[in-house]
Amino acid sequence: MASEAQQAQARTGAPAWPLVRFDTVTKRFGQTVAVDALSLDIFAGEFFALLGPSGCGKSTLLRLLAGFETPSEGRVLLDGAAIDAVPPHRRPVNMMFQNYALFPHLTVAKNVAFGLRQEGRPRAEIAQRVAAMLALVKLEPFARRKPDELSGGQRQRVALARSLVKRPQVLLLDEPLAALDKQLRHETQFELMDLQARLATTFVIVTHDQEEAMTVADRIAVMDRGRIVQVGTPAEVYEQPNSRYVASFVGDVNLIEGRLIMTGPGGSHIDSAAGVKLATAQRLDGAPGAVVWVALRPEKLRIATEPPSSAENCAAGRVVDVAYLGNVSLYKVRLESGFIMKVQVPNLTRSVDRSIGTDERVWLSWTPDAGVVLTG
Repeated sequence: MASEAQQAQARTGAPAWPLVRFDTVTKRFGQTVAVDALSLDIFAGEFFALLGPSGCGKSTLLRLLAGFETPSEGRVLLDGAAIDAVPPHRRPVNMMFQNYALFPHLTVAKNVAFGLRQEGRPRAEIAQRVAAMLALVKLEPFARRKPDELSGGQRQRVALARSLVKRPQVLLLDEPLAALDKQLRHETQFELMDLQARLATTFVIVTHDQEEAMTVADRIAVMDRGRIVQVGTPAEVYEQPNSRYVASFVGDVNLIEGRLIMTGPGGSHIDSAAGVKLATAQRLDGAPGAVVWVALRPEKLRIATEPPSSAENCAAGRVVDVAYLGNVSLYKVRLESGFIMKVQVPNLTRSVDRSIGTDERVWLSWTPDAGVVLTG
């Protein structure tokens, strides 16, 4: 199997060594451990996401890289050199904050130019770089406007241009889209991806929004209580979670507890507390009787009003709730054991009349490769 470095090189075309390395980094605030002996590599040209709930340490990690915090233990390296003693303004790193922090009395062009003016760059160079950056973020017609004359999405792009105009090696994005409405947030996610690809700059984004991380990132680090619990591509994290925590945090999931009956080259058989006999394609390193959990994504299940032919990977129940979400419908089904399972069905036609309604008896079924067996 390819290493993280080889996978990153294949995706980005960048050298297969880390641009950013957190080397056993711990950060304490008094008695509180915000980051706990954490090691992580981020490669040049990646769009990397730090994903986790509030208080998991992701923003602290970003601030350690920016230089606004220093490690209690361990080292932060950039391009192979330790930068813990380098002040923020001397690091080839720039940070875009959640509230954008634009100067209300300055025009868009002067906001974008501010950092270059602070560095004492020649006027001609400033004008050329500001014009190029405004063109890149499609704000040329708004160069003379003040921030309060712009929409939320336009202000977000001004902040982005100001962060990029100094040509940092790494751009840090701290919940940059949190203030935007849902539709604009989705549009801006794709704009960020396109911009990052064109500039080939390493982007590191902090977010608690799983969908946002899955959309924009080449790789995701899922965090919990100051530690990284899994690193992988969006598909790896979603389809192959390494724990119940990751399976539950990234996307929706049915977690069925059970005991291993047998395992072998052809897969495993599990007897569950939900009253369902489970057959999976996974071979496990466990002895019969071991407690395991099977993670089933709602979209992997089928729902029908007639029983399937197999007794395995099949569960009978009654629909207790139906949510129409536009592109999909979400069914909650109470099994005969009382266990609730969620099923997601795409709405492929324009009809709003659902063929399966509340309180109807149904059968759920899934294939052996639909579920992921977890041991922790």
